[in-house]
Amino acid sequence: MSDDGKHLKDEGSNKQVILAGATAGLISRSFCIAPLDVVKIRLQLQIQPTLSAINKGAIRTAKNIVKEEGIRALWKGNVPAELLYLLYGGAQFSTYHGLASLLRDNALGVRLPDAAESFVCGAVAGGAATAATYPLDLLRTRFAAQGRERVYHSLRACIRDIYRSEGPRGYFQGLGAGVGQVVPYMGLFFANYETLRVLLAQLHWAFGSGDAVAGVLAGILAKTGVFPLDLVRKRLQVQGPSRERYVYQNIPVYKGVVATLRAIVRLEGWRGLYGGLTVSLVKAAPASAITMWTYGRALKVLSELDRD
Repeated sequence: MSDDGKHLKDEGSNKQVILAGATAGLISRSFCIAPLDVVKIRLQLQIQPTLSAINKGAIRTAKNIVKEEGIRALWKGNVPAELLYLLYGGAQFSTYHGLASLLRDNALGVRLPDAAESFVCGAVAGGAATAATYPLDLLRTRFAAQGRERVYHSLRACIRDIYRSEGPRGYFQGLGAGVGQVVPYMGLFFANYETLRVLLAQLHWAFGSGDAVAGVLAGILAKTGVFPLDLVRKRLQVQGPSRERYVYQNIPVYKGVVATLRAIVRLEGWRGLYGGLTVSLVKAAPASAITMWTYGRALKVLSELDRD
């Protein structure tokens, strides 16, 4: 965090923002959330009436995965996930920074209130980054959904099989739910983060840890509000010819975001829309903290290198 409590969107050059964003995304994924991601996806894909028979809660789910599939199963889909977070981080932060500069330097000379500007920039940045990297998100989900029976034997085979059986559109199953979830999520996240960041800067946190605290609080607030759409996205991502070969073989056929929401509520009740929320929040808190802290530190280092 800068000493003067500047807003994140006002710091760094385009090159610095891209490099810092990619670094933050990669480190956040590598050191924090890989196993939690797999557990969250399994809980989101599980049809709620079968909870007592399969998994109930994050800890039991993790234990069952290790028992049935081995500890390496907690890192299923890690290769596309690493690429996803690397590219997503760079795309998100560069779009956020670029749009903020565009809004700030508009010909009318009118600037939105800080919170509104942060929401707009965050929403657009999240939507753009999600659309650009969505096939990697889908590949990650399909690998994480595999049980002992391997539906796809390699990343190359997965890409090939999806293209052959589902066509190019197969890589974008659930994109509407993905963008619909991430636009308000990233808008709320950055609006909350920028506000909290400036406030916390006044407390002079050691090692820039105010960035981490602001990231935790902003991540929890934003994630809770849009979680049902994240669950819908995962359900739609495993549609297709291989739907009944994943670890949960009773996943219904879903078509469209609204129809999926209705089907889940009808079959599983409103609680069905929040399967995996607890582990998602547990994942989001440290991931947001590490991402924002790393981004701030990386941006500072890059700025100092460019001055030398």
